[in-house]
Amino acid sequence: MTQTTAPFNSRAHKAVSVEHDGPVLRVRLNPAQADDTLDSAALDALIAVLDDLHERPDVRVLVLSSLGEDFCLGADRREFASALAADPSGAALRRIADKAHRLCQSLETTHAVTIARLHGKVIGAGLALASYCDLRVAADTSRFRMPEVGLGLPPAWGGAMGRLVAEAGAARIRELMLTCELFDAAAAVRLGILHKSVPYGELDRAVAAWVGPLVRRRPEALVLTKRMLAGYARADRTADMSLLDSHLLAAQLAVPPGPEPR
Repeated sequence: MTQTTAPFNSRAHKAVSVEHDGPVLRVRLNPAQADDTLDSAALDALIAVLDDLHERPDVRVLVLSSLGEDFCLGADRREFASALAADPSGAALRRIADKAHRLCQSLETTHAVTIARLHGKVIGAGLALASYCDLRVAADTSRFRMPEVGLGLPPAWGGAMGRLVAEAGAARIRELMLTCELFDAAAAVRLGILHKSVPYGELDRAVAAWVGPLVRRRPEALVLTKRMLAGYARADRTADMSLLDSHLLAAQLAVPPGPEPR
């Protein structure tokens, strides 16, 4: 496996690690901070990868994983606070949220089949990011959570609410978002949030079991199938409310916190 050279712009970015091996592109979150969160640097790097991927039809499969102890613990709330302090109008915060939306839309629409390889905790924005991948496998020790409501935030990162509802169903996603319940990999498989759960040591084998057949498929058949599936999924959504997510997030964070509930 060889390290990527041009044109993948994020190759020199510390926020991600990129390896290009023929028809397979492996992108690993490589957080600079110790808490495995998604900050603007990571968003910029991932967007750069996907922008370049648009010009690389030879890449059939993108595998997204993480070098951290956890796949991802969510968005960087310290960055949110700093953005709001620097610009109380919320414009800077909306720019960060818009990046998240652009990233998720790029993941959903890229020609390559995307695979999320998950381990550890997959929280908030991390779960949103993974949900936009076509195929998802996790270690059986992985844990998942959507904590936004408990943090006083709307679940408005990357437009993922519609995606999760489409994948797992409105009733269960409603429960998990309102209760902020922690759930395991077995539950995620039952919900349709994961396709597979395997022991940690078998993650690479599970990914390879998907990659092998995918790289042998005709590229046109993969692209058309992805677009048809996306079209059918969108047919169930009468409106794309995710377009409002950046404004909802900025508006909610700009409101001073009320008294603690009794």
